[in-house]
Amino acid sequence: MIPCIRHAALLCLLLLAALLVNAVRVQVVQAPALDGNPANRRPVMARYAEPRGDIVVDGRPVTGSVDTGEQLRHERTYTDGPLYAPVTGHSSQTYGTTLLEDAEDPVLSGTSPMLTAIPFWHDFSRTRPPGGHVVTTVRDQLQRVAYEGLAGRRGAVAALEPSSGRILALVSSPSYDPAVLSGTGRPVAAAWARLNAARDQPMLNRALRQTYPPGSTFKIVTAAAAMDAGIVTDVDAPTGAPDPYLLPGTRTVLPNEAKGCGNASLAYAIRWSCNTVMAHLGVRVGSAGMLDAVARFGFNDGSLRVPSPVARSNFDNGMTTDRLALSAIGQYDTRATPLQMAMVAAAVANGGEIAQPHLVERTTTADGDTVAQHVRRTYRQAMLPPTALRLQELMVDVVDGGSGSKAAIAGARVGGKTGTAQHGVGNTGTPYAWFIGWAQAEGTGRPAVAVAVVVEDASARREDISGGGSAAPIARSVMEEALRGGERRGAARGGAGGLPGPYGRGGPFGPFGP
Repeated sequence: MIPCIRHAALLCLLLLAALLVNAVRVQVVQAPALDGNPANRRPVMARYAEPRGDIVVDGRPVTGSVDTGEQLRHERTYTDGPLYAPVTGHSSQTYGTTLLEDAEDPVLSGTSPMLTAIPFWHDFSRTRPPGGHVVTTVRDQLQRVAYEGLAGRRGAVAALEPSSGRILALVSSPSYDPAVLSGTGRPVAAAWARLNAARDQPMLNRALRQTYPPGSTFKIVTAAAAMDAGIVTDVDAPTGAPDPYLLPGTRTVLPNEAKGCGNASLAYAIRWSCNTVMAHLGVRVGSAGMLDAVARFGFNDGSLRVPSPVARSNFDNGMTTDRLALSAIGQYDTRATPLQMAMVAAAVANGGEIAQPHLVERTTTADGDTVAQHVRRTYRQAMLPPTALRLQELMVDVVDGGSGSKAAIAGARVGGKTGTAQHGVGNTGTPYAWFIGWAQAEGTGRPAVAVAVVVEDASARREDISGGGSAAPIARSVMEEALRGGERRGAARGGAGGLPGPYGRGGPFGPFGP
């Protein structure tokens, strides 16, 4: 009898060991494959089982979550969705994530290992902490002013703080409400189809992902290249550029909209946007020199993240001389995002240095403890500091007495450059209106904001479109608000300290800080 009991006990022990081995095989060895199996709904259900963390603008969350009671329980909501869509992107149970919702998904969804004090604890426990929060650099009022300025017209606005690289506004128009894509079912599928079929492409982020011919705003880059190369040592001296100017190796005459451009100085050419002078200087700098110069501004860099990916701004390599001349005035195949051109203005405003542009100031846990904080760093040294100082004077002259007068702000130092970019087959498309600029309040040591505006106004008459007419007033409104905001924040810094809040311990601007 006893041997039978022993044999039965041994068999039970072997069966228990087999069960344990099988559990380890399923839970550890096969877990990654099972998690990735399309038929496994548990990872998707777990992803939406808890509310997603928030994206925060100026101390206020612009996202949220609603409990639907469905299998995919929590659905994303958006406050002022069309206004902030170029910043947040969408988080859809059907179509995935984009922009900040995608770049910061590990924090927002609670899967980032930085959200727990014990590394990899949640990997072993198969649990996840509550979603963390993403505190952006965007200022609510600047975003609203830029959005209202475009008034539904196709275009974009990008505004930076030159000294830090903080992105203060990022607007793309027309926009869309990401909330219509949050859930599942026929209404979401219909909204997705409608948005993708729309002629105006509302889901296209024109500020980060669309490139345009920058037109005459690119002349700031060519001027910096010529000055850094020593080709121009005196901005008031004649450049020797002929008018009319035959594109090298061709019989094509490059026209000027302005008068008096023959043998004009660089200062005159920037003030009145002389094509012939800037094309002539670009040819003198040469292809290698121009490629080196544009790279210092960030052109041809496909790795820029803010942290959302930014489309590569282009300046061609290996061009013929006539094409180089056109590229030097922002035409031919030269293309730039609005963010890139805001970085050009910021480089001039900041003494030649471009601070790394960024949209996220910090990320926090659900309780508000900081997980990661942005550390300022240099992106590029675009030009020599003396060149930047001289270009500041030339851009101020554009606003004070040249083509950018509509960007002038009483009581502030404003520099700018207008642009009207041709495009389409044979330049038959309605031109794009550009303005880039920066503004500095009286009595301050550095500019408060750099901005780029592009307007694709297909409804306007061709002869009415210009950077000074369509884009400069929008830029002026954004810069005015940036200066007013700087005054308000400066006054707030002299008041009482901030109070802790559910999204982090802030300064005098609320729980999220500036």
